Amino acid sequence: MVLNFDAYYLEPIHEKHAWGLCDFVTSNADRLKRYFPLTLAANLTPELATIFTHKKVKEFHTKEEFLFIIRSNSEKNILGMVYLKELNWETKQGELAYCIGYTEEGKGIASKAVQNITDWTFKEHSLKTLQIIVHKTNVASIKVAQKCNFTWQKTLPKEHTPPNENPLDMELYERYNSTSK
Repeated sequence: MVLNFDAYYLEPIHEKHAWGLCDFVTSNADRLKRYFPLTLAANLTPELATIFTHKKVKEFHTKEEFLFIIRSNSEKNILGMVYLKELNWETKQGELAYCIGYTEEGKGIASKAVQNITDWTFKEHSLKTLQIIVHKTNVASIKVAQKCNFTWQKTLPKEHTPPNENPLDMELYERYNSTSK
């Protein structure tokens, strides 16, 4: 399964992505260290990235978590990632987390990727609610949430603790599936 948009596409994580994922996280380490510290740590070497991708492929197939990579039609480098995580199949709720490489920032790629994953999630998995949790200083991520019709709900006190920092209050954005039953 591939989700195409403009000159880009999203595809599910695959074992073949290990080396590319290692390249992506190491070249974007400064961008990932605060909000994606576990993903960063799990992909710092090709060997670690191989273990990570095997785990994420299994989670994709068992519907525990879905990780997609963003790629360009013209280049095969990984440009970003979108997670569908924290899935609760009883309440039909999940959370989106996303990141884009520094070379692609400001091009609207993350917004279009999140919109495509949102549409896919609502259609294929009939979730009722998707959440995005973001820090108030992450203006680019807030813009992605807003462009994709997620609405601010509330501040979550001490929701995320980055490495070597105190816990941070995070902002909760939600979008509801208008077609779910």
